[in-house]
Amino acid sequence: MASRPPPRFVVRPHDDASLRRRRLWLGAAWLASLLLTAGVVGTLAWRTTPAAVDHREARRLAAQNEELKQQIANLKRSQQVTEIATRSLRGTLAEREEEINGLRTDLGFYSRLVGGSAQREGLKVQEVQLRPVSGSRAWNLALSLTQNAKRGSDVSGTVTVSVEGVRGDKVVALDWAALGDAAQQDGLAFRFRYFQQLHATFMLPADFKPTRLRIHVQPQGDDAVDRTVAWNDALSGNLTMIEGGN
Repeated sequence: MASRPPPRFVVRPHDDASLRRRRLWLGAAWLASLLLTAGVVGTLAWRTTPAAVDHREARRLAAQNEELKQQIANLKRSQQVTEIATRSLRGTLAEREEEINGLRTDLGFYSRLVGGSAQREGLKVQEVQLRPVSGSRAWNLALSLTQNAKRGSDVSGTVTVSVEGVRGDKVVALDWAALGDAAQQDGLAFRFRYFQQLHATFMLPADFKPTRLRIHVQPQGDDAVDRTVAWNDALSGNLTMIEGGN
């Protein structure tokens, strides 16, 4: 029996096209896989490079810096509010203290008028105040005189003031004639039953440094009343520092 030749495989045209498409697909898949792998490796490599680490650290520090700035701004605003509240409180306390001092002065004044047990004398210099005249060497003087309401009669007379101080290296006193104007040369006239406030303006020499006031009250038909008031106390209106006697 004769042997048959081995079969031969014939590649048909459509099988050749399929093979080419498969090869192209495999090549594209391989290339895509290669690109994906390269991208992943590149990303991992970039994230682990010093530049990437520095970039993340810079963003973290920037965020922390903004947070600290906000905290500082909040603290400054809180401090400003506290300072405003403190100034307001101090102003209120100063006003209350001034009111209390005024009430004490009024209490002493009216106690004087109704005749407390320790205030039986007659005519008295109750208040002395000095105020500078802006832009000059002049001073405004205010004097308050009172007498016990139980006396029940008017009192009249005149008040003269002298200023003691230092001129050069000497202690001198400027009397009323050298201080007052011509219209008040004889003194400040007064007439009242309970109280009266007198006003005057006088000038001081440029080289004169005042230290105290001497007040001489001369009622008609009665003994004079003399009082000495420190210059600074007259500026502050401190009535408790009035010294002297009849």
